[in-house]
Amino acid sequence: MQAQKVHGGEIPTLVSIDPHSSVVGQKDVHNRWHPDIPMIATVQPGDIFKMETHEWTGGQIKNTDDANDIHQVDLTRIHNLSGPLRVEGAEPGDVLVVDILDVQPFAHCTWGFTGIFDKANGGGLFAKDLDSKACKAIWDFQGIYATSRHIPGVRFAGIPHPGLMGTMPSRELLLEWNRRETGLIDLHRDEAGCQCVPPVALAPEPKGAYVGQDIDDELRAKIYNEGARTIPPRENGGNMDIKNLSRGSRAFLPVFVSGAGLSLGDLHFSQGDGELSFCGAIEMAGITTLKVDLIKNGVEKFAMTMPIFLPSPIDPIYAEKLVFQGISVDLHNGTGKQESMDATLAFKGAARSCIAFLSKLGYTTEQAILLLSAAPVDAHVAAIVDTPNACVTMSLPTAIFERDIRPTSEGYEQTSYGQCATAEASHTQ
Repeated sequence: MQAQKVHGGEIPTLVSIDPHSSVVGQKDVHNRWHPDIPMIATVQPGDIFKMETHEWTGGQIKNTDDANDIHQVDLTRIHNLSGPLRVEGAEPGDVLVVDILDVQPFAHCTWGFTGIFDKANGGGLFAKDLDSKACKAIWDFQGIYATSRHIPGVRFAGIPHPGLMGTMPSRELLLEWNRRETGLIDLHRDEAGCQCVPPVALAPEPKGAYVGQDIDDELRAKIYNEGARTIPPRENGGNMDIKNLSRGSRAFLPVFVSGAGLSLGDLHFSQGDGELSFCGAIEMAGITTLKVDLIKNGVEKFAMTMPIFLPSPIDPIYAEKLVFQGISVDLHNGTGKQESMDATLAFKGAARSCIAFLSKLGYTTEQAILLLSAAPVDAHVAAIVDTPNACVTMSLPTAIFERDIRPTSEGYEQTSYGQCATAEASHTQ
């Protein structure tokens, strides 16, 4: 299959999926990085095309009012990426230029979800701090806006974007990834030799691996046993979860194998900076329209060790925001422990302050985490030079709320917003 330059005609769809069925059995999808995965279509520099993608769990999460699916999710079966595509002329050392022309949910599947996973199954930023239990929020899309029956009182414009996009690694780079990450796992084993919970990294795992192509058993076994998991971002791009990499943006991705091997998935309708609940965006299935080009020898020209991006010029504008500060001190777990220039701890502090503020409005801790994960919340490193405290901020748009949340001398009348969808099983084990 080949794409084509489009001059006012119909844009070809190179990958088609059914979002209402399990991804297992569907074609042109994979959930591991490996240079031996065959490329499923060829595109030329300058081509415009569409790629349909499943949501990241491949149909495991349902539009329901309980979170047993979140509790039981099989994380060896993620992410489900469409591709890989061969870009004619791409060679190692080149840079693949990817213009994201559009990202939309399917017209017949206008909902998404945000989830908090159990500490023992995925976790998230607050897995240890809050002993995370499985819960979720379902979001309904109306044009550019999202609302949720599980988090009442908010409505916001989404920033649809692919959470995950990347090129295939070379064999050498794949071996380096696996060396680095298995080494990290070994450094954090307990006295019995078991991995820590939540895990610090994810080693290659044949269980749950999937390549939706007709390949021989020997090649399939090789890919499944050696393939890198798609959870983290790496030198090839990968699971970057950059909310501003949306319609109108451009990605510059290093090429490591002949043909580049472009793959894409993990679409989000909206996301807050940090994606702090791990399943921390409005996850959706949908359609992405792309244009590709090449810069020969671009890696050397731009001294690239990681991708470079031009963000979207059309993100929704929320001018007024409440900004919460965090520093490198644990002020929320009762320890008051001082760390030196710990930006992660500072980010967690800003988020915890924002969560505490939302609780004064009437939201539960779980609702607050899900909201901060899904809404267009900005986080910034304000300063990372003033020993001992890094300073990180989190900005909450005031206009997404139905009520006025600006601080006043009278405080707030607390409203009951119910609770998000929970999993009974996760609270009884």
